[in-house]
Formats: sequence, structure tokens, C-alpha cells
Amino acid sequence: MSKSNTKNGGELILDHLIEQNVPHMIGVCGHGDVGLMDAAIDRQDKLSTISVHNEQTAGFMADAYYRVTGQPVATYTSVGPGSISIQVAIANAMFDGSAIFAITGNIPTQQFNRLPFQELGHHYQADFPSAMRPYVKRSYQATRADMLPSMMRHAYSTMTSGRIGPVHLDIPLNIFDETTPQVSDFSDEWRANIFQNPAADPESLARCVDMLLAAERPVIVAGNGAFGQRVEADLLKLARTLNIPVASTAQAKGVIDETDPLCLGPLGRDGVYPSNRATRGCDVVLALGTRFGDRSSSSWREGATHTIATQKLIHIDIDPDRFGRNYPPALGIVASANTFIRQLIDVFSERQDDVKRSIAARGKWTESWQNWKRQWDIDVYAGANRPDIPIHPDRLVAEMTKALPADAIVAADIGMNHTWLVQQWRVRSGGLLIQSGGLAAMGMGVCGAVGAKLAAPDKVVVSFSGDGGFMMHSNAVATAVEYGLAVIWVVMNNCGYVSIRDLQKGRYGREHATRFRKEATGELHSADFAMMARAMGADGIRVDHPDELGSALQSAIASGRPTVIDVRTEPDVKRLTAGVLDFAPILGAEPNYDPDPLV
Repeated sequence: MSKSNTKNGGELILDHLIEQNVPHMIGVCGHGDVGLMDAAIDRQDKLSTISVHNEQTAGFMADAYYRVTGQPVATYTSVGPGSISIQVAIANAMFDGSAIFAITGNIPTQQFNRLPFQELGHHYQADFPSAMRPYVKRSYQATRADMLPSMMRHAYSTMTSGRIGPVHLDIPLNIFDETTPQVSDFSDEWRANIFQNPAADPESLARCVDMLLAAERPVIVAGNGAFGQRVEADLLKLARTLNIPVASTAQAKGVIDETDPLCLGPLGRDGVYPSNRATRGCDVVLALGTRFGDRSSSSWREGATHTIATQKLIHIDIDPDRFGRNYPPALGIVASANTFIRQLIDVFSERQDDVKRSIAARGKWTESWQNWKRQWDIDVYAGANRPDIPIHPDRLVAEMTKALPADAIVAADIGMNHTWLVQQWRVRSGGLLIQSGGLAAMGMGVCGAVGAKLAAPDKVVVSFSGDGGFMMHSNAVATAVEYGLAVIWVVMNNCGYVSIRDLQKGRYGREHATRFRKEATGELHSADFAMMARAMGADGIRVDHPDELGSALQSAIASGRPTVIDVRTEPDVKRLTAGVLDFAPILGAEPNYDPDPLV
């Protein structure tokens, strides 16, 4: 099909995004992107423009929107500092395999290489694509409007093919206004017949089946690659068919309902005991979509989370670059997690007698991991009713569990708050935990919650952050007010970057520059986040007593308004640990919880 009509660059960009059902573009205005915003005025019924107060907010919102819906949205930023500012959020999406179509403005082509206002041109003219290269799958720059039709197709396809990730399109200011006849041999449905779920070849599938049936102590480990493909129903079906427990990386927390009897929970540094004990004591690991990073593997310390020297690893990933990067596979298979799981289900449905014999031979193993789950649940939730003032994190998470509906979306920021949530918050079927994994960027929880609410307006959406992260990105509250998005921010306020304080004290025995203090007196200082929220037009609630938590959460949910709940929490508390994290030469502390050591 061939079609032709004249459009300017801004119109070409937006019409392509509309063709791909992109519903929003989120960003901050600047002289470099005014042409794009002008083209957007006439397309508000198909693609809305959302203006935020910081470029990182735009990127984190777009990232979270994709994680909730599976539909990418676009960001727009101007030349110079605006586009530099969004890089943290774009990098976060790259680390975690999330899709963002990032559009940046640049100087006019007539001014290339003259070092005008805001040109990044010290090594190459208008060189912002080079600045973005480490953070995206591919960076594109259009220096003529007639380059845009094919460039937009290539960029969108790159973003959504293979391992998902952000792409970048850099547009000189004059190209937004430059007109060109749009000529295309592609129909609007050009992506409809592209299938991207590779399956295992028959030989490798057969080997995998035999290894699982022969295993005496098998465990499934699901990573972010599986989590992003929404495999819950099929993964549970596979696990129940074989009666194999499922552990997850922290980033894949909630890949299956965490209240299911077969769910061990997250493993690694912030993980739970049942997962770490099972994965270090198993004989076969079926790993789906994980690179075995340091946080999920206890920094590869042998015998902490994995004992690879005596185990067989079956590693499934859509990206062959992941194989052998950190652990040698006994069997590595390039396949998408969802397709591979279905392949296994089909094979095992035809080998029911073999499956029954395998399950019967693993009775002692099943009893062991079930006992680890029972004992851990008793011990880790023992503080759910603590009356401490300031409030203990155990009580805070327990009150959130009671107040929030099962299908709530929780966006976790990075810090001490995150470690508690990974261990004690159970993601139930229909719910979702959004977090920054590989980059661990503050802001994903505070700003991402706004993007999640935009994506799922009928769900309860809660940001769970520390006071450090909230202070950095509190501008997100104003955006939620402006667009009527009833996000609830729960701020774990303990006057500092306490997770780093703990690392510093553990290594050096003292702390410096990790707590928020008044220099003149040395006393701890915190902003009044409830008052700050009210100043921006949101509701604000300060909670000092644990008995106030439940009513504060219920009030925020019932109000249907953006609400900040400032929770004064105790910073000097310890949690149970079942994994470790080393920053060589700084070695993490040994786990303090191990009732059944591996001998």
C-alpha cells in the first residue's frame, strides 16, 4: 500500500506514535521542543500531552506506565539540561527492560558545529545521541524531515523487539517545522504480523525435561525477563504440575501470587530465607529470564544463595548474552520465558506417569522447603503488632498489608524502605510491585506511582519511599494534583539515607553525611511532608503513633485525592537477613537468620 501527503516533522512523529497506539507523551517544555508541542495541539483527542515539573519525573512515569500496561509512551524534553536531566530515568528503563520512546530537541541544523546556546558539540556537532547511547537500545538523529518515517519505524521496532528497552530520537529544532511529502509503502498495521516469542529447539527441550524429571531437589528461579512477560498463570500451572517451588529475583517479586503455597519469595541480598535456603540446597535450578546479578545471588558468594559448583543450571533467556556471564549453565536455551513454559507444560502433560514418579521421589525435599516457609513466616512477621514510637518498619508494612486491596499497585523507591518491602510485602494476584532494579534510582517509586495511576486509574496506587527519595522528587505530587491522579505517597521518614548509614557504620564503625542534620546544633532535621503536600494542593497526614496508620491509609484510599502520609519511623532497627551483599573490598555481614544451615 502506497500513500502520500505533506506533513511537518512534528506531525510525522506524532502520527506515527498514534498509529502505534501510544496514548501519552510526557515531558517538560523548552525552546527545543516547541514545534513538537505545537503539532500535539491538534492531536489531543488521540495522544495527550502531560506536562511535569522535572524531566526525570517524565521518564519514571513513562517507565511505570509501560510496566503496568505493556504499552510504551513517549517523553519529550528540550535541548541541553532538560534532556540531560532525563537520562537517569531512561537509564533506569534500560537496566530493567522497560520501553520508553524518548524524544529530545536539539539546536537547529543551520547552527551545527558553531557551539551555539546549549549545543553539546565539543567532539561532534549536536552530539546528544552520543550522550544517550549507553542508556538506550539505539539512538537516532533526524537531520531532515524525510528521514522520519523510516526512522520512527526502526526506532519503535527496536524498542519492542527482543529484550525490551528504551530508544532515543533526537530532533533539531527546525526539523519539527520542516515539511516533506510523506511517502510510505508500509500500511498502518505493519507490525501486526511480527511474532517475537522464540521457542526452544526440540533437542534442548528434551534435555531440559529429562533433567527436571531426574532432579531430586529442583527449584524454579524466575527473573525480570519472566516477570515482564506476565507468565503468572502458566508458571503456576508448570510449578503445580511438577510440584516444584518457585523463587524469584527481587525485581521479579510478584511473578506469581506470593501467598501461593509453591511461592518461596524473593532471593538474594534482600530476599527471604525459604528462597535462599532452597536455591543453595537444590540440585537443579531452572532459571527463567535472569542474569544472576549480584543482588539476587548474594554477590555470587558460594553457598549464600547458590552453590553452583554442585548444581546443574538450566538457563532460559531471550538474550544469549546472559549465558555464562556469572554462572556456567549445564544447559542454556535461547527462548522467551512464556513460550518455553508452555512448551514444558505440553510435554509434561503427555508424560504424567514420569511426573508422578518424580514427585513421589521428592517427598523429603518438599517437606524441607515447606518447613522453611512455615518457620520464616512465623519469625519475620513476629513484629507486625509492635507498639514502638517512632514506628517500627515491621508495623508499617503490616498495616499497609491490612489496608490495601489485593490488586493494589505499589511503587517502591530505593532505600531502607525497599529492603523491608521486598521481605515483608506480599504481592497478590492482580497486584503489582514496581521498583528500580539494576540502576537502583531514587525517584522510580515517587514519580513512577504517578505513571502507574495514569495507566490504572481504577486501582489503588501507593508510592512507598524514604524521606531522602521523596525530598528529591516531591514535584511529582504537584503533577498528580494537576491531572487529578489520586496517588498515595507513604513516606518512611527517618531523617536520612539510612541504608547507606548502615553500610557505612558496618564497615567503618561511624557515620558521616548520611543523616539530615542542622549544622549549627547537630540535631536531626526533617521536612514536614504533610504540610508540603497541602501546599501543593494534595492532602497531607502526619503519623507519629502506629495505631494511627490504619486509619490514615483508609482515609487516603477513601478520599480519592492525592495524599502524602508522613510516617515517622525508627531508623535504628535491624531486620532478619538471609542473604549478603558485597562491595569488594567491603564484605557484607553474614546472614543473621539460618535455622537449617547447609552442611
